[in-house]
Amino acid sequence: MSQQPMPEPIQDTSRGLHATSQLIAHARSELGRVISGQGEAIEEVLMALMCQGHALLEGVPGIAKTLMVKATGRLLGLGFQRVQATPDLMPADILGTTLLRPGVDGFTFHPGPVFTDLLLVDEINRMPPRTQAALLECMEERQVTTDGARRPLPPWFTVFATQNPVDFEGTYPLPEAQLDRFLLKIRVAYPTEAEELQILERHHAGSGAGPLEEAAIAPIPAGMLAAARAEVRSIRIEPELYGYILAVARRTREWPMLLLGASPRAALNLMRVAQATAAFDGRNYLVPDDVKRAVPPVLRHRMLLKPEAELEGFDADRVLADVVAAVPVPRQ
Repeated sequence: MSQQPMPEPIQDTSRGLHATSQLIAHARSELGRVISGQGEAIEEVLMALMCQGHALLEGVPGIAKTLMVKATGRLLGLGFQRVQATPDLMPADILGTTLLRPGVDGFTFHPGPVFTDLLLVDEINRMPPRTQAALLECMEERQVTTDGARRPLPPWFTVFATQNPVDFEGTYPLPEAQLDRFLLKIRVAYPTEAEELQILERHHAGSGAGPLEEAAIAPIPAGMLAAARAEVRSIRIEPELYGYILAVARRTREWPMLLLGASPRAALNLMRVAQATAAFDGRNYLVPDDVKRAVPPVLRHRMLLKPEAELEGFDADRVLADVVAAVPVPRQ
């Protein structure tokens, strides 16, 4: 990898990020009135939308995963649908079905919950493989094919799926092909003691209508999300950082503790999320720390550890930290 000094960044580091900075500031203010803490998880949810990718949220029940996605939809002025995955859920339950209209010689397609902007699939690993496969087309092609007809999904269509990390009874683990379709795997942790105290106080002081209704979130202006997406895509990347991103991704493929490393799609996603990370820091250019910050949520669900690594107590995040530490950082 080239060790030549990188060009000096431009002085106005936030130039061209007007919509992004306004959206981020508005989101932090409005969502903070609904959700106590979870700042990192909320940022990663917004990053997924800015990068036009899907996200897998992993955490125990009762820590505001559903509320987080629903509140984000209100903030961005997007439609929201929720599907509770169960072992008997059929593809038609989420895609829609064609029904004979009474008294009319014809059929009508009744769209399922996937025809929305934000689709929350609760406990996706309880969904049977056949239904998982049906959702895969929606996530990759952003369309539904029924009765030989292709029906495009809304342009903002994004899947947020939740998964319980401790309860595996009666579940169907997601195949690697479907996991690779998720841009991010977001880990939602327990709130701190102070944040949990704030939750209790808010609920006690509320009217009982629920934090989302009581907060009355003000949506962003029309067109701001589209403008923010365009600004994130335009974040400047120096040639040395292309090499750094590829070096991290390719190093995972030869790492001794991994059976499966990052795919070319993963490297592309790493670049996109690193751009969003730079935007959240108010910069219109990429630095190596943006790539390092993006590595865990982008790659943790794409790694397959060897059995001996798991027996030694390693997990994906720990292995990825070792991989990043082993890759030389380009000089600035």
